Amino acid sequence: MLWPINCTSLQFLELRNNELQGTLPSSIGNLSTSLLMISLSGNPISGNIPVQIGKLTNLATVLLHNMLLNGTIPEELGNLFRLELLDLSNNMIAGKIPSTFANLTKMEHLSLNNNSLEGSIPLEIANMQALVFLNLSSNKLTGKIPKDIMIIPLSIILDLSHNHLTDYLPLEIGKLKNLQSIRLSNNKLLGEIPNTIDGCQVLESLFLDSNTFEGVIPSSLSNLRVLQELDISNNLFSGQVPEFMGSTKLQHLNISFNNFEGEVPKEGIFTNISGIDIRGNPKLCGGISELHLKQCLSQLPSQRHNSQGKIILIVLVGGSFICLTIGLYLLVTCYPRKWPENNTQTDRVLKSELKTISYYDLVRATENFASKNLIGRGTFGTVYKAIMSFENVTTVAVKVLNLEKHGALRSFVSECDALRNVRHRNLIKVLSSCSSIDQHGNDFKALVFEFMPKSSLAEWLHPNGNTYMDSPIRSLSLVQRLSIGVDVATALDYLHYHGSTPIVHCDLKPSNVLLDDDMTAHVGDFGWARFLAPPDTVPSQSLTATGGINGSIGYIPPEYGMGGRPSVEGDVYSYGILLLEMFTGVSPTDERLRDGVSLHKHVEMVFPEQVRHIIDSKLFSASDDVESNTNASENIFDCLVSVIQCGLWCSKESPKDRISIKDVIKQLNSAWRKLLTS
Repeated sequence: MLWPINCTSLQFLELRNNELQGTLPSSIGNLSTSLLMISLSGNPISGNIPVQIGKLTNLATVLLHNMLLNGTIPEELGNLFRLELLDLSNNMIAGKIPSTFANLTKMEHLSLNNNSLEGSIPLEIANMQALVFLNLSSNKLTGKIPKDIMIIPLSIILDLSHNHLTDYLPLEIGKLKNLQSIRLSNNKLLGEIPNTIDGCQVLESLFLDSNTFEGVIPSSLSNLRVLQELDISNNLFSGQVPEFMGSTKLQHLNISFNNFEGEVPKEGIFTNISGIDIRGNPKLCGGISELHLKQCLSQLPSQRHNSQGKIILIVLVGGSFICLTIGLYLLVTCYPRKWPENNTQTDRVLKSELKTISYYDLVRATENFASKNLIGRGTFGTVYKAIMSFENVTTVAVKVLNLEKHGALRSFVSECDALRNVRHRNLIKVLSSCSSIDQHGNDFKALVFEFMPKSSLAEWLHPNGNTYMDSPIRSLSLVQRLSIGVDVATALDYLHYHGSTPIVHCDLKPSNVLLDDDMTAHVGDFGWARFLAPPDTVPSQSLTATGGINGSIGYIPPEYGMGGRPSVEGDVYSYGILLLEMFTGVSPTDERLRDGVSLHKHVEMVFPEQVRHIIDSKLFSASDDVESNTNASENIFDCLVSVIQCGLWCSKESPKDRISIKDVIKQLNSAWRKLLTS
């Protein structure tokens, strides 16, 4: 790129949104020391930020966002003590945030979002006592949120979302008295929302979603008089939804996928069905009729008449239980017993805190692996229903590996590796493992999972009569299919972007999507799973070199068949095929797809004008929430078009043409809103 020289009186350099290419030259330091502003944003300029920029000590504004910059942030930026606005967002900058930022005491606006910054948030940022806007989102920052940040007089936004931040939310958050927006989504924060949150008196939006927060919604939130947006979805919150939330000024409320229970309020925001999201809380009841929740027990006439008798019964049973507990405690403490050591070794790839079990424990639990307890067969093993005690769980699923099958041992290790460090409500939960010897002296390996009583998505889409469910399979409604689609996308988003190392599932298909009692989807079977390491740390290798093509016929992305490596884009392709199958009822291996026509092509040929003709007819025969004929409302048709379009975008032949799983979730949530308005 051409660079201005001999501009000794230059004060403003504005070259943004052009087609300038190349790199920033070190001669940038030779520009006028009178330079107040430099703006090159929106140009495809690559390379490092030259350290010589630190010589331009009168700079007040530096705009280098939306470029292709890489390398690290030079410490010399700390020499720009007059700097008020620094925007380096949307680049590929790595490394740590320099501690020399402590010198930038006049900084008002700092945007470093959408880069690859690592390490902890430096305490030196607290020196920026003029700061009103701080955005560090979508990086790889780790560690705690420094409480010192809370003493900065921020007034516009604090955005630390989409990082790997851990630990509790500092009590000092209440000191952000003039802040309008707090965004801490998609981290690993835990604990409760501090009661001191009510110190944020002008807070308009609070986003705490996709963390591991727990406890109840604090009453101090009622003091946030101007709060309009609250998102605490995908956490572990529990208890009742407070009545006071109905008297706030909230316009958008998302409490989905938590553990809330009890009656939903019927005032304020809770009367606006398009403004709330309460999905994934199966114990909620009541609310306005449009929510289609079950009636609360306290509202049933028989419950009201018998409430007094129930209280007496609870007191009697509770008293008896306490007496029994005390008796057992005294018996155990007075007559101690030495328990035999359990010599069973948990496989090295699983966490030591999982309950270890022996081969004979599994023999007893499955009635010697009786055929009546057989609930499924996979590529590398057989799954049995078993009765065992794990915390509050008594019925489990036991996957026994067929070690004579080539690749079974690798599958066992892959599954253990993938599941030991992941925890998400839409992923199957591993309870234990067994690595032992069977009665014939042969190696024996098994995994124990939570039991999914509603079988797999495949059984619902293509019933074959072999399901282990007590009740017969019936059709999935539009609402159920859309909800399952969101569940699976959310699970992939977690695997791809929110773990310590990205995980690619590599075998996403309906038989690997399992459903619990509430029809919530859980992705399972990680036998083909792969961890994605940075490209510069892993030798290039094809799928053939790692044991053949990963996945199942019909769901394997085209590039895998040509030796491509596992990727998040590959999972997105499989998800797209699954989504199309869910809403058309046509499997990618269906005999109706002839002459080389793929499921993607089959759908694409009639999209969007004739999309009604390919929608699964059983979808509209389902009895809940959807009209029982194909003349559905326009909103329902728009919803279907959005979902099918999403599936087509995901299953494009070229990986670079596919949308990200994050965009999938946005598209499906948009479709969900269209459905709600119907």
